[in-house]
Amino acid sequence: MIRVLVAEDTAILRETLVAVLDLQEDIEVLAQAATGDRILALARDHRPDLALLDIDLPGIDGLTAAARLREEVPTCRVLILTAHAEPKNLHAALAAEVGGFLPKDIPAADLIAAIREVAAGGRVIDDATAIAALTTRSSPLTQRETDVLRLHAEGMDPREIAAALYLSYGTVRNYLASATDKLGAKNRIHAIRIATDHGWL
Repeated sequence: MIRVLVAEDTAILRETLVAVLDLQEDIEVLAQAATGDRILALARDHRPDLALLDIDLPGIDGLTAAARLREEVPTCRVLILTAHAEPKNLHAALAAEVGGFLPKDIPAADLIAAIREVAAGGRVIDDATAIAALTTRSSPLTQRETDVLRLHAEGMDPREIAAALYLSYGTVRNYLASATDKLGAKNRIHAIRIATDHGWL
């Protein structure tokens, strides 16, 4: 019997997943979570074989929870089921050593097969996301340029960024200008869009 923990914040989707999984003779849903901060406690209490996690959860996101599960409940394998099947999320999931990474629009039969494969120690990765991750070029930005551009994307102006990163105002403006130039962007907003689309922020 494969014992499963399901973490999904959309109630109707969570209930549907549980209902579908409970129809399988070899799968039992032990626990459900609507928020990410419940995952670790439930995993410790129920010791599931597999955690089926969404990425975009209130509290702790699914990728952070996956990394913590690896450290604190290493017998629990993780399968990410997400609407955000993007290269940057796949890279983060692989860094957390998840066993599976799939989009939410896959057929139920494929999800069930993936759960069995991951629970048995295998790995299942969505082909389209894997190809996109392999063909995505690496970021031309330095770490500091990335940090500055990310904070600007979050709504901070250069003076606020300078204070947050203990840099001078002029240095921040220089980083923003160099990032914009390296990305071939028309302006800072365009640079943010390019970097975000490539998964660099």
